[in-house]
Amino acid sequence: MLKGNKTVPLILALLLVAAGIFTMVDPIGMHPDLKNQAWRVINFVIFLAILYYAGGKKLFTFFPGRSKEIETELSDLDARRKQAEQKLAEVEQSIADLENEKQAILAQAKAQGDALKAEIIAKAESAAVMIKQQAKVSAEQEAKLALDEIRTELAESVTQAAEAMIKKKLKAEDHKALINDSLTRVVLN
Repeated sequence: MLKGNKTVPLILALLLVAAGIFTMVDPIGMHPDLKNQAWRVINFVIFLAILYYAGGKKLFTFFPGRSKEIETELSDLDARRKQAEQKLAEVEQSIADLENEKQAILAQAKAQGDALKAEIIAKAESAAVMIKQQAKVSAEQEAKLALDEIRTELAESVTQAAEAMIKKKLKAEDHKALINDSLTRVVLN
């Protein structure tokens, strides 16, 4: 009810008058405990009337307004719950994507490692072939040098042996003839 309405004060005034009459005159001869109980009820009704008059409008607008606030909060909470579920799904998807990405990175790293391994093996095999060729060439050169050295030593040994043999078999006159013959060849050539 509105503050300008005169019905509420009138009802309150009538209740007070009735309470006063009830106190002065006991028309029905009530037992004192029952009379005390009646006064309590009357006081409670008056208290409720004062409360309604003072803030009744606010009470009746508070509870429906609070209900609407609760409904709004519930719908907001429901929307936030849906957003949280969506974010959870996104996070779970990103975790699954991370697992797939991890597997892809591991596969790529393994492929690169295998390619690097193959390249290193190919270079090592190539180097081994070159080392073998160089070793073969070196061995051939060393063998040739050793053979030349052996030939030189053999030639010297043969020359010394031939010289020794010739000295034994050659006499001084044969020796002079040979020297003259060698000198003649050198002069003619």
